[in-house]
Amino acid sequence: MTSEQKSRERRQVVVIGAGPSGAIASALLKRRGRDVVVLERQKFPRFSIGESLLVHCLDFVAEAGMLEAVDAAGFQYKNGAAFARGGDYADYDFGDRFTPGRPSTFQVQRARFDKILADEAEKQGVEIRYAVEITGVSEPGPRRTRVVTARNVNGGQITEIEADFILDASGFGRTLPKLLDLETPSQFPTRQAIFTHVADQIPDGVFDRNKIRVTVHPEHGDIWFWLIPFSGGRSSLGVVASKDQLDRYVGPPDQKLRTLVAEDRGLASLLADAQWDTPVRELHGYAANVKSMFGPGFALLGNAAEFLDPVFSSGVTIAMRSASMAVAVLDRQLAGETVDWKRGFEEPLRKGVDCFRAYVEAWYDGRFQSIVFHKGQTPEIRRMISSVLAGYAWDERNPFVADPQRRLNSLVAWVGR
Repeated sequence: MTSEQKSRERRQVVVIGAGPSGAIASALLKRRGRDVVVLERQKFPRFSIGESLLVHCLDFVAEAGMLEAVDAAGFQYKNGAAFARGGDYADYDFGDRFTPGRPSTFQVQRARFDKILADEAEKQGVEIRYAVEITGVSEPGPRRTRVVTARNVNGGQITEIEADFILDASGFGRTLPKLLDLETPSQFPTRQAIFTHVADQIPDGVFDRNKIRVTVHPEHGDIWFWLIPFSGGRSSLGVVASKDQLDRYVGPPDQKLRTLVAEDRGLASLLADAQWDTPVRELHGYAANVKSMFGPGFALLGNAAEFLDPVFSSGVTIAMRSASMAVAVLDRQLAGETVDWKRGFEEPLRKGVDCFRAYVEAWYDGRFQSIVFHKGQTPEIRRMISSVLAGYAWDERNPFVADPQRRLNSLVAWVGR
């Protein structure tokens, strides 16, 4: 077959992307007896951020039959989140929270974690094709199917796949939003992240490696750092700020990151002996939104639909939750039932996304920071907030989920008395 020739095939479901939402969705479909193929542009393993998992993630890993493999991988144990601002420090224990369930999760190098999930999907019979990019998606045909045009990035071979349904799990690639003109501006200000991995060399006893550490810049409350410890003495380190703020710092990204870290006494002390042995990367304008999370013959999962901000590590949780919810609706549709994607998928998914959004907005305008660092929180309130930080943003039994804006504002007023 020459590079100009095309092959044609028929599949029930095409999943775009083999990251966490794609691996989870395809495995869940296969476990329901559905015919599914995954098309992934890159080769695994590959670098990605989103390394501090929330507890709720593991509920979906377990649903897809992958928890044993993840548990056995030796990833860094994570039991909560810590926050630092100047001399202030606060932490939340995921084992002490409002929503019941597993008390802990992991902090993971995503290259290895994502490959484990993809490999586990393949072990369950899912076909994954790597180094394949999507170049086109047709409008629905007479049989309400769509044709996905895919090209092998190495040899140029073209494959046209007629599919009953497409799940877009392409993450920041946002394949269908771009091809189907679904993108719409995000409500969030444009922010950027600069990040790397380091051999942190942090002495024992001065740093809780079982928690992600979020550090607020000493002068600018809307600039913050993440420090995510991995097993083996390594950490993910990054800073998030607006473009205008970062433009005030001179030099290439690594110089900017080093300068910013040096401005926070506590973070600089922790990383005083760190070995900066990995190239520094940048992520620009990552906040995204779409006109709709679904349409005729397709649905968008995770970051392909909407990404808020990395401050509470919600991205992978939203991605996995969307995969589970979409598969539940899609399986019924493929069985011949009439389904309502808006009521069964988009509306309930957005409830949790909107809850996270309320906390992200409150973080940047200072309200949530005032709550986090207040010394007088009651145990009950701490448990409710801990549930949100653990990823349970859909548990509307929690008042801080059911009505987050009002609850946050009331708590801010109480803190300020």
